[in-house]
Amino acid sequence: MELYFNIVSPPCQTVLLVGKKLGITFDLKEVNPHLPEVREELRKYNPQHTIPTFIEDGHVIWESYAIAIYLVEKYGKDDTLYPKDAKVRSVVNQRLFFDNGVMFRSAIEYVECILKKKLEPTDEMVQKLKKSLGLLESFVQERSFVAADHLTIADICLLSSVTLLGGLKYDLEPYPSIRAWVGRVTAELPDYAEFHKELLEKSLEYIKTL
Repeated sequence: MELYFNIVSPPCQTVLLVGKKLGITFDLKEVNPHLPEVREELRKYNPQHTIPTFIEDGHVIWESYAIAIYLVEKYGKDDTLYPKDAKVRSVVNQRLFFDNGVMFRSAIEYVECILKKKLEPTDEMVQKLKKSLGLLESFVQERSFVAADHLTIADICLLSSVTLLGGLKYDLEPYPSIRAWVGRVTAELPDYAEFHKELLEKSLEYIKTL
């Protein structure tokens, strides 16, 4: 199974970490999606030419949430990461949609304003991010993980969004429950320290190109 990816991308991090948790070995295709020739290559499989793009036996999936769900449903030894119980799954889904529409959106807008536009984030951006983090803080005050009493794919997706802020050394001191939750999640992911080391190195290389 092929995975077109770049570790600097939070959605790609999600798929890589889900794969690690499931013990999956990808045929990794590390790419720079900003290059025209790479976009042309990706367009053969994915009309949106985005990463991550996943291919297995001619079946193509893009969007990290869709890939993560597919991998867990096909290769999970049980339903722990994406529970079949309708009530529990509804909470997992809500957290996934929260990440997609709120947490990741506010984090990437904030980070790109600083790194790509070389500007100070607006007050609106700052407040949106604080609100998103406040909501996530409340989720992990209620329970040990964001959607259940154990790790689910929602934790892995949201971890990637929070990790995005780490590159800017964003102050998470006001969010003790998030900081404790990050520790619990990363402790359950195989070889996370090595993964995070590579992520930091590649992120620094990428920032230098901006």
